[in-house]
Amino acid sequence: MQTIWLSGAEWLAVLRIGLGLWWLESWRHKDKKEWFKGGGIKWAAGVADKHRWPFVRRTFDGLVKPHPRLMAYVVAYAELALGLGLIVGFLTPVALIAGFVLNLIYFVLMIHDWAELGQNLMMALISAVALFTVSWQSWSLDSVIGLFV
Repeated sequence: MQTIWLSGAEWLAVLRIGLGLWWLESWRHKDKKEWFKGGGIKWAAGVADKHRWPFVRRTFDGLVKPHPRLMAYVVAYAELALGLGLIVGFLTPVALIAGFVLNLIYFVLMIHDWAELGQNLMMALISAVALFTVSWQSWSLDSVIGLFV
């Protein structure tokens, strides 16, 4: 593949790192004090309560609502781990798959919010492209230590 300035593999690394920065920003912009008190999960519960698909309400009520503090920590630190993992390229395929799944969960929960839909679809698309093009072959710890060769 001929490209300008960087190789194709390096451009894919740029895409992967950019996605990692996006996840890091998702973590950074949260009001951690309020979030870890359960504020983010309370907000999501309000969204799930009004959701047009009953299975979303049932799933949220069964899995997330009973454990608001735990789920707040899981969500926040999953976003942080995804961001850091993608930026440094460590366990990259795992991070890309986990990020894809998390974006799909966010997408389904926020199906009525066009702004959120666009962000989550774009992040899921980047995850898929980065996964299927082996974006960890350049500028990653995975390539340095020989993981996923």
